[in-house]
Amino acid sequence: MTVVITVPICLLLTVAGLAVNGRAEALGDARTTRTEVGLSLRVQALVHQLQRERGLTNGLLGGEVEFRPSLAATRKRVDTALRGMRHDSAVEGVIRQRLGRLTDLRASADRGTADRAATLTFYTTAIDALNAVDPMTEAAMRADRQLGDGLAALRELAAAKESVALERGLLNGVFADGAFHGHEYLTFTEVRATRVAALARFQQVATAPQRAALKHAFSTKDAQRATAYESRAEGAADGSVLRADAGTWWDAMTVLVDDLYAAQQSVGDDVRDRADRLSHDAETGLAACLVAGTLMAALVAGLAAFASRSLTRPLGALAEAAHDVARHRLPATVARIQQSPPEHVELLPPADAPDNPDAQLLGGAAEIAEVAASLRQVEHTALRLAAQQAGLRRNTTESLANLGRRNQNLVRRQLGLITRLEQQELDPDALAELFELDHLATRMRRNAESLLVLAGQNPPRPTAAPADGLEVVQSAVAEVEQYRRVLIAAVEPVRVRGHAVADVAHLLAELIENGLTFSPPTEPVEVHGWYDTEDDTYCFAVVDHGVGMSEADKERAHARFADSREEALLAAPTRFLGHLVVGRLTHRLGEGTQVNLFDTTGGGLSALLALPGRLLAPAQDPSTAPPPARPTAVSSLLNGFRAGVARAEARPTQGASS
Repeated sequence: MTVVITVPICLLLTVAGLAVNGRAEALGDARTTRTEVGLSLRVQALVHQLQRERGLTNGLLGGEVEFRPSLAATRKRVDTALRGMRHDSAVEGVIRQRLGRLTDLRASADRGTADRAATLTFYTTAIDALNAVDPMTEAAMRADRQLGDGLAALRELAAAKESVALERGLLNGVFADGAFHGHEYLTFTEVRATRVAALARFQQVATAPQRAALKHAFSTKDAQRATAYESRAEGAADGSVLRADAGTWWDAMTVLVDDLYAAQQSVGDDVRDRADRLSHDAETGLAACLVAGTLMAALVAGLAAFASRSLTRPLGALAEAAHDVARHRLPATVARIQQSPPEHVELLPPADAPDNPDAQLLGGAAEIAEVAASLRQVEHTALRLAAQQAGLRRNTTESLANLGRRNQNLVRRQLGLITRLEQQELDPDALAELFELDHLATRMRRNAESLLVLAGQNPPRPTAAPADGLEVVQSAVAEVEQYRRVLIAAVEPVRVRGHAVADVAHLLAELIENGLTFSPPTEPVEVHGWYDTEDDTYCFAVVDHGVGMSEADKERAHARFADSREEALLAAPTRFLGHLVVGRLTHRLGEGTQVNLFDTTGGGLSALLALPGRLLAPAQDPSTAPPPARPTAVSSLLNGFRAGVARAEARPTQGASS
């Protein structure tokens, strides 16, 4: 009898052992596959940025200097991706071997001494080496047919995307230079043939949604525009002149490459989801084998838990409801109320929220139901307060905007009338008084525009063409009261783009007015301007010799400069509204624009406005480029600005209440 029982038990144990061993191997393969898929996707993310850097570098070497800002940003992304992958043993050797000279090559490209064909070859070789790093093992390929097809589709799509990106970089340089040279046309035809072959292989293994995503990428307007440029390039095989805008080609092909990268990410997500599913299935199977012998114990434990839960469920439901209100439903509803139009202010929770939270308590005690009702009452009260505050804030802002627009229209009419009177007046004394009246109206216009800036409803004054830096400073000086005290010390030549002229002048006027207000009436306020070649920015400095500011006040001022939220207008004291105007204008001028305060040597305060290169227009005459040497005073201002920026980066972020 014992033998009869023992044999089946041994057989069952053997079968269970084999099943557990097989599930363990499957689980190991699935986890390895999931890790390798993640590495492949990280490699493709690095390849995508390298492809972009290759194209921008080739265009720069072809003569398109407007690619420099985009190239600098792309290089930073490449460096970030490289730092994140240097510890991956599968690609560490390739990165060290193929990209070891990347820094030297970038320096040569910036100097314009790098050979365009050799540079293209360097990037292409590195990208091909990264694409050749295939961490997928045979076990991953045979683990599942769907997974194998997904990996093959991902590989072929990577090859097709590399061909498109290489064509983008190659023709970027050709269009910038104006013609094919050497073997460039032959390379162009080979790249296109490689793309066609890779796409054909992709069609064989891809799913219907994946093929549809690829078809969509090649059917956009940008893809069609890129095809038209390719047709032009095909007709220049004899080296004839190519008249094509490299920037337009780059933009169109970049959209196509980004669409292909999105499709590639989608395929990668499908592969990763399949690998996760296989891993999950393997884990489930292994767990099922391991817990089969303890099923009865789990059942008993489940019954005990159920009995205990019948006592604790009402309290648990109440705790969950309170957590949901405090962490999710109440903040989301308050945010929706604040963002709703005036005629659609919502006071109740979302439609998917339970109407009766007491019903969730499943028969709990009456005392618990009362607590739940109180919780709902608190929620409704908070929502009503949020709605009232949103309406009050909206009404206040609209009132300010309405008043500002009325004042702005009246001042514009007044300025037009004063201008006509100036043109008709011949008496010098009367004309001088009209000029003073014109100046007062100009200041009133700035105040009205400041009010609209604070209300967030003031579009910038249109400017048809770029303006010289000196004209911008003079326009700012004309909008302050004590303009005779303003000394324009030295403003190096620069041209500000038209859309930014009005905002820059307004911002400078606020800084100059502040310097005039907080300095003795006998002391001038100086304005300097210079081009900082190290940071590729143009700086305006407003220097006064007045009472200055403490470090704490400067910290709070910088916090107001950086705070563009609507709530800051209602929270800040009225004497600091000028800081908020400066902050709003800085925010509107876009990324890279900075305003910093630092102490003036000998006492006083200096405000420095730094404009990024994208707000500067090209000089009309190359001879107007900024001189290499600067006066000692400007060098001192520049050093002080950099020290102030370093302190600003070191201090923690402060809110609007600072």
